[in-house]
Amino acid sequence: MKIILMSIREGRPAKNREMAALVDLYLGRAAKYSATEAQVTSSEAEFWAWIERQSARTPAVTILLDSRGKQLSSEQLAERFGQLQRDSAQMVVLAIGPADGWSDASHRRASQLLSLGPMTLPHELARVVLAEQIYRALTILAGHPYHSGH
Repeated sequence: MKIILMSIREGRPAKNREMAALVDLYLGRAAKYSATEAQVTSSEAEFWAWIERQSARTPAVTILLDSRGKQLSSEQLAERFGQLQRDSAQMVVLAIGPADGWSDASHRRASQLLSLGPMTLPHELARVVLAEQIYRALTILAGHPYHSGH
C-alpha cells in the first residue's frame, strides 16, 4: 500500500524549509513500513484530475483533511490503515485542501473526511503533524516501540 500526503497550495511555494524537512524526515521513516511520498497540487480541480490519472487495480482511497471530518486517535488511524491493507488498497491519499476548505463536491467524492482536531493549523504545520501521524500509525501496526502508548 502506498501512502501519499497531498497538499493544495494554490500557487504558493512552501514557506518554511524546516517544516518541509520534518515532513521528509517522517515520511522517510514511514517508508520503512510502507511506500510513502509527498505531493503538491495547485488547485482542488488539479488534485482530482491527478487522482483520476492514477492507474491501479483498486481506486485510490481519498482521505480529505477537513474540520468537519472524524477525529481519530493514533491507534484508530493505525487500525484504519491496517483495514485498508487487509482490503488490498493500493493507494491511500491523505489530502490537505485549499485555504478556503474543500468544496461540497469534494466532500461527496472523498472516501473519508478526517480532522486533526478543532484547532485551525497552518497548512505547513498540518503537513508535519499528518506526516508524523502516518509514521506513528505504521509503527503501531508493526509493533515498533516508537508509539509506546503515548
